[in-house]
Amino acid sequence: MGFGSHHWSATDQRGSRWFVKVDDLGFVADGREEEFGRLSRSQETALTLHRDAGLGFVLAPVPAENGAPVWRLSPRYALSVFPTIAGAAGQFGPHRREELAEVTGLVAEVHRATPAVAHLAPRADLLLPGRDGLNAALADLGRPWIGGPYSEAARDLLLLHERRVRQWLERFDQLVAEVHGDGSDWVVTHGEPHPGNILRSPTGAWLIDWATVQLAPPERDVWMLTDAFTGMLREKPTGVDAQVRSWYHRFSGRAVSPVGIALYRLWWPLADVAAFLDDLRRPHADGADAAAALKYLTRNLAAASA
Repeated sequence: MGFGSHHWSATDQRGSRWFVKVDDLGFVADGREEEFGRLSRSQETALTLHRDAGLGFVLAPVPAENGAPVWRLSPRYALSVFPTIAGAAGQFGPHRREELAEVTGLVAEVHRATPAVAHLAPRADLLLPGRDGLNAALADLGRPWIGGPYSEAARDLLLLHERRVRQWLERFDQLVAEVHGDGSDWVVTHGEPHPGNILRSPTGAWLIDWATVQLAPPERDVWMLTDAFTGMLREKPTGVDAQVRSWYHRFSGRAVSPVGIALYRLWWPLADVAAFLDDLRRPHADGADAAAALKYLTRNLAAASA
């Protein structure tokens, strides 16, 4: 079940059903302690939002007997347990127009709860994930990539888009500097409030999967409700940006920054480009995962240019 981590539907000895999630802390051992700490803080943030800040729509983990929201299952894996909710999540993509007001309200409620979790939530550093690897890939275009059967195809793609990728990185740095310099307060953000993370049940909507929670500019969430997100996915614009900005201002008391929207519009495809290039430069076999990485690398290189 689910995507990104390992998931199970489990039944305990009393017949109660649970949603069990196991997160991979990383292929490289050196970074696992840091990742476990980040994951623990993320899930503790969700638990505090649900339990202490009164945000009942936040689907938080059930604490272990020692109170921890995440259990270290092994050196590489961490386990968390959630209530099973009778409902269905959407699919990754833009929100339907008729759902945008509700979702904007949920996002604004999370942002307003920042004082309750400001001491817990990891803080964004506005560094592009995988930037060092992407720079290394750009510097290594002059010789064959021998990691696996898809390495040369990835190099060909980067060669084709090299100039534009360098321009995107330059623009990214400009946007980061502007966001840092605008003096706005940061808020607790979910990070990925797309329909796939909205679980709809007979009792209402739930915001799920809090592994990406961070203190960050509010546009980290809001951009996914705008045509910037729709455009990245190459789908038809909804034309509701002005309405979303108005709703968000009314619900949160904050204004939306066009610079912040532009930053996260560029952030997503560039971070994916860096991640997929890293996968395809490493040793890999001729399997479905590597083929998918090449497919999504191609898609994101196109998306970042839109």
